[in-house]
Amino acid sequence: MTQNHVSGMETSAISVLKRAVELDQSGRFLESLVCYQEGIQLLMDVLKAVKDESKRGHYRDKIKGYMDRAEQIKAHVNQLKEDGKYHEQMRIAEDATGYSYEVLFKPYISSALTEVWVEDPYIRHIHQLYNFLRFCEMLLKATCKVKTIHLLTSQDEADSQQQSSALAELKDSLSSQGVTLDLQYSSTIHDREIRFDNGWIIKIGRGLDYFKRPKGRFSVGYCDYDLRQCHETTVDIFHTKHTKTL
Repeated sequence: MTQNHVSGMETSAISVLKRAVELDQSGRFLESLVCYQEGIQLLMDVLKAVKDESKRGHYRDKIKGYMDRAEQIKAHVNQLKEDGKYHEQMRIAEDATGYSYEVLFKPYISSALTEVWVEDPYIRHIHQLYNFLRFCEMLLKATCKVKTIHLLTSQDEADSQQQSSALAELKDSLSSQGVTLDLQYSSTIHDREIRFDNGWIIKIGRGLDYFKRPKGRFSVGYCDYDLRQCHETTVDIFHTKHTKTL
């Protein structure tokens, strides 16, 4: 392995671990834990490539310190979950980027996740339907084995045909992937909430519709939602041992 490659890995580790510390200090523990784990792995890769014993000792000390902190966070989060007191809040700033569904939901997806409930009154217009499709695609690509997705939304009175046709097509497409889409409508639904059967509840102020319209079809962020600007919104994360059904 070349020195440039090692330096690149070290730079990446520093960047990820810096982000972990920032998230840790702001109380966003699950996100910080993911970053600590990624940063530690990068440092371990650097350690394997370094031959100088004094540098190896330096990296071992750094790795131990970050591992100790990661274990403390894990224990703290587990205790809050056990007590039913876990609550974390994050704010997505106006025009912020880097908040694709993969990034936002990754800390709360585990191999134990098999069932998802989505309550969102605004899965109606074409861009909102595409948002829900992207959310489903994110679940299919994740480490979990989701078998059922429940959607409770309101009916589009102006163009119910487009909405029902799109969701019917998505239901068939998900079925071909071994996933059941359970669709229900409500005329009184207002709140937005996403629940996972591993206990996590994510409430986004704007629901799944927090991305801004791109400036054009060939503008950066049109395809990659990590680069898409966002509307300002608040995300509240809770954990419960009991996940209710719709």
